[in-house]
Amino acid sequence: MYHPIFGTFLRRYKRFLVDILLDNGEMITAHCTNTGSLKSCLIENAPVVLSKANNISRKTKYTWEMIKVRGTWMGVNTQRANEIAFELLKQNKIKGFENLKFLKREVKFDSSRFDIYAESDREKIFIEVKNVTYREGDFALFPDAETKRGQKHIEQLLKAKEKGFRVALFFIIQRDDVKLFKAADEIDPIYAKLLLKAYRNGVEILPIMVKAYPNGWDFVKILEFKV
Repeated sequence: MYHPIFGTFLRRYKRFLVDILLDNGEMITAHCTNTGSLKSCLIENAPVVLSKANNISRKTKYTWEMIKVRGTWMGVNTQRANEIAFELLKQNKIKGFENLKFLKREVKFDSSRFDIYAESDREKIFIEVKNVTYREGDFALFPDAETKRGQKHIEQLLKAKEKGFRVALFFIIQRDDVKLFKAADEIDPIYAKLLLKAYRNGVEILPIMVKAYPNGWDFVKILEFKV
């Protein structure tokens, strides 16, 4: 786990850059891994958490990890979602995915690369992981911007399902102030239709809520997927 560095959010621009005022008074530009709009997250002067990059030659020395919105820490680093999903599987925290005998990240299938490949005694499993930050009322929603890449991932999961693999979509919700999960059909209706098709064709949809902290996270529960 990274050592948390605290600051204040000022602005996001060029999608991958955010200006932050560190608590020590230094003004810096940090890297944003999240390609979405971060709708409902970009609150000026909100507290944030950063991590320091291990690569000393990188132009941006810090990565934006979290922001505190209405008293709730929320994880915005999409790479952490993959780490969380992998760790939850290793810890046997996800019902129906316990006691896997093999786990590997970033495995190629057809023209895509899925986030996690797993094996049990009975089946081979592909899992795609998405990070969820968008909230409206009691709902966590995905995506927060049109995602051609996400659409392709669902199509590839359906192909894997046809070829006999067990397939699942893990939506890692790095905030604990929501009660239900659904597709953001007003933002990306094509993705929403594909997600419904996937659900009806046996792709397992798991909206996984975790409570985010500046120095870690805790598993909370699996939310209901509102079709």
